[in-house]
Amino acid sequence: MNTVPLARTGVDLSAFCMGTMNMGSRVDGKTSMAILDAYCDVGGSFIDTANVYSHWNPQGRMGDSEELLGEWMRQRSNRSGLFVATKVGLQKPDGPAGLKAQQIEAECEDSLRRLGLETIDLYYSHLDDRNTPLAESLQAFDRLVQAGKVRFIGASNHTTWRFVEARWLSRSNGWASYMCIQQRYSYLRQNPAATLAPNANASFDLLDYCKSEQIPLVGFSPLAKGAIANPAKELQEQYHGRDTEARLAMLKTIAAETGCSLNQVVLAWIAQSPAPIIPLFSASSLEQMQDNLGALDLHLDEEQMLRLTEAKGV
Repeated sequence: MNTVPLARTGVDLSAFCMGTMNMGSRVDGKTSMAILDAYCDVGGSFIDTANVYSHWNPQGRMGDSEELLGEWMRQRSNRSGLFVATKVGLQKPDGPAGLKAQQIEAECEDSLRRLGLETIDLYYSHLDDRNTPLAESLQAFDRLVQAGKVRFIGASNHTTWRFVEARWLSRSNGWASYMCIQQRYSYLRQNPAATLAPNANASFDLLDYCKSEQIPLVGFSPLAKGAIANPAKELQEQYHGRDTEARLAMLKTIAAETGCSLNQVVLAWIAQSPAPIIPLFSASSLEQMQDNLGALDLHLDEEQMLRLTEAKGV
């Protein structure tokens, strides 16, 4: 698997990130571990979770995903070869959302315990908290880095200007700075009128900033929760735009030309884009995972990339 630099840190991330949101709850433990094994078998090492995953699933509890991932690492003894990311800030079943210093530091301890780790490789602020001073949140993240409990920090679901402001504040004070950002990103263009909260889309301005600063954007929901390839699933409101039908048609054309699935074309297009974008995908079965990983063998030529990028409605 190819890699993408983590800003200017000297660390490289896998070009595809493995999402584990439903592991340990909607996806049972045995299947989850088989999916994780398949990802690692092709050279993947960048694994994503969060403290709240996935309490909203039937019989799910907060921390299920982290605990499953921790148990898998213990059984496989593979911690040294992985880059593990988790998050803090979304609302908990028993507590508010937010990035107050106490929340950040307390939740870090709980995540470390559930994951069975001494250090989290990448710790995200899961959403922007406009009610807490940026300095308070960033100082808390910096204390965790200085204590060796976190290696790097990142942001998710932030507007471009808030992300830039946070990075400027960190640099001005010598604190740990956000080194990547995770936003919703797919081949299908977003409908700007759609309500996405608490999720945020990757804007053109953000993509331009990331390209200029060599900051990787980790794009979640690249496959539109399976609706791109599965006609039985309805596309969410944010994908109902004037370009949707044209881009779906182009996906089908390129898939036919390459002999690949629609999902493989989407993932390859994202991974081969000029900006440093890492698609974050998940799977609920080993078969889905194997289809996703097939994108690693797909190289889209310049003409195919251009047709995909420029496809738009009339």
